[in-house]
Amino acid sequence: MRGALLAFGAGAAGVLAAWECLAAVEGTRVPAALGRVLEPVGRAGREGREPTRPERHRLALLAAAALLAGGWIVGGPGFAVVAGVAGPALALAAVRARRRRYAAELRRGAPMAARALADALAAGHSVRGAIAATAPPLPGAPGHELRAAAAGLALGDATEAVLERLRRRAACPAWDTIVAGILLQRDAGGDLAALLRDLAASLEAAERQQREARAATEQARFTARLVLLLPPAAALLAELGSPGFVASLLTDPVSTPLVAAAAVLELAAIATIRRLAP
Repeated sequence: MRGALLAFGAGAAGVLAAWECLAAVEGTRVPAALGRVLEPVGRAGREGREPTRPERHRLALLAAAALLAGGWIVGGPGFAVVAGVAGPALALAAVRARRRRYAAELRRGAPMAARALADALAAGHSVRGAIAATAPPLPGAPGHELRAAAAGLALGDATEAVLERLRRRAACPAWDTIVAGILLQRDAGGDLAALLRDLAASLEAAERQQREARAATEQARFTARLVLLLPPAAALLAELGSPGFVASLLTDPVSTPLVAAAAVLELAAIATIRRLAP
């Protein structure tokens, strides 16, 4: 009975101590420093920007340290080394995933942006005025890109340079078509508002067909990804059931080449599936 009470008191004291440590950390500059390190991940999702080299190094170090500590707690030294080595790749994958999500939002928003530009042109604005009038109320990634274009125009940049910058940043056939239509109409004449509305309708039809195609192949893609996750999941469960299992695999001269070959085949399968079903 006395041992149970002492154990309960020690646990309660440990919880209170951890709470006090968290309160002390909140009062320091640690959260702000962590926020600065993680800011490139958030910025990649908000603005689609690639982190600079120093930012990538800081993200890689933070991810490696966090996974090293977590792996040590969960599975011991061997699992900690594997998790720590995977940290930089996972950090880079997180940034790329955020940028892909931004690019997808930008692609989906192209018809909305084209229609908004067409309405502004029909109201009597020039191309420069239409961009400036359309950018503020437009939400999401299209609004961010048009606001950046409007800022460039306000600073006196040439329309061609601003549109080319917008096209390069979007890196999307839908925005290539919009920019090409605007530039061609300026040189050849015609009803640009009607052209942009037709483009918006065509882009919406193409996006709808792409969604239908992805829905038709969703089950096959999910099955392929589930099969790819089975080996690492099995290794994790084996490590949890028998601590040191992963370390023994990596240190045994017979199993180490087999594990390396399995990892290479796993990566090749991931690359193949991403190429066949992005």
